[in-house]
Amino acid sequence: MREDRFLGRLQALLAEADVRVDGLRPWDLRLQGPGVPARLLSGGSLALGESYMDGGWDADSLDGLLQRLLARGLDRRVHSFADLRLALLARLFNLQRGRRAHVVGERHYDLGNDLYAAMLGSRMVYSCGYWRTAGDLDAAQEAKLDLCCRKLGLRPGMTLLDIGCGWGEMLKFAAQRYGVTGVGVTISREQAGYARDLCAGLPVEIRVQDYRELDGTFDRIVSIGMFEHVGVKNYGAYFDLARRCLAPDGLFLLHTIGGNVSRTHTDPWIAKYIFPNSMLPSAAQLAAALEGRFVIEDWHSFGADYDRTLQAWRDNIEAAWTTLPPRYDERFRRMWRYYLSASMACFRVRLIQLWQLVLSPQGVAGGYVAPR
Repeated sequence: MREDRFLGRLQALLAEADVRVDGLRPWDLRLQGPGVPARLLSGGSLALGESYMDGGWDADSLDGLLQRLLARGLDRRVHSFADLRLALLARLFNLQRGRRAHVVGERHYDLGNDLYAAMLGSRMVYSCGYWRTAGDLDAAQEAKLDLCCRKLGLRPGMTLLDIGCGWGEMLKFAAQRYGVTGVGVTISREQAGYARDLCAGLPVEIRVQDYRELDGTFDRIVSIGMFEHVGVKNYGAYFDLARRCLAPDGLFLLHTIGGNVSRTHTDPWIAKYIFPNSMLPSAAQLAAALEGRFVIEDWHSFGADYDRTLQAWRDNIEAAWTTLPPRYDERFRRMWRYYLSASMACFRVRLIQLWQLVLSPQGVAGGYVAPR
């Protein structure tokens, strides 16, 4: 009887999002074992993701299901102790300083270059592509890299600092196409090793280094998909560092996912399994941190492009699982599938955005004209 009661409550809640339990539509939720309704109703987003990883439920269109739940705000209707714990930790501690700053590199970016090579396409770019005129993932990523270079006004002989350089594709592209000399920093040893090989023979230096340890002066700075790991308590120090390292007439391009609401921590499931100690900035948090430090020359939003990028990554990785090592077992695959699908859903319903900001120390004389 108790199980029936939980099932009835779950059915009523999901019905608000036009999702049926054991229905026949692609986005309907199919229960695969007992105890799942009670787990979902008491555990919030952490339980939703973990029970999927454990095989407790399924859906033919996972992103379609999650899209409907988010669009109806059901994620805000069920909370757990994990939500409260993360909020308290973020309030009491600086989760992105010291040893904690390196955890995401070890647990996410160092998972294995084979995994990312299978997913990301011919260019190892782990951030949103630019699909304005592109027809496939590789073209979208090349368009994004070129867009960044054009926004920065790169010219031969310039020096470029890439904060959070990933596998080195931005620096390689900028050095080959625009003739710059580059320095890239990452906290991932796997990324650094790959980037050094990728940029061999080019005037590019790759360092395993925390951004707080940077020094020197550069004509241009770029940071793509790294700011999500900085944390609001460190925004001032981050922009102070960028200001110190940027030439007085330089430009800084910041590419980051952003949220519609100011928060201090991320979703509990994402924090536990994908991006520990991460958080998305809001527009208000960014503007407050930039005040007195930089002039905002341009603020470009193209978050809808991330849905298409994620779909392409999902197609790539789903086709590649059988070729990857056994350490990427079924539970890992379900975890990764849930991560990509949840991200698609968030961008699709516009809960989160993708922003590119172009910043200058003192304002561009005569004004800045932003390429698109």
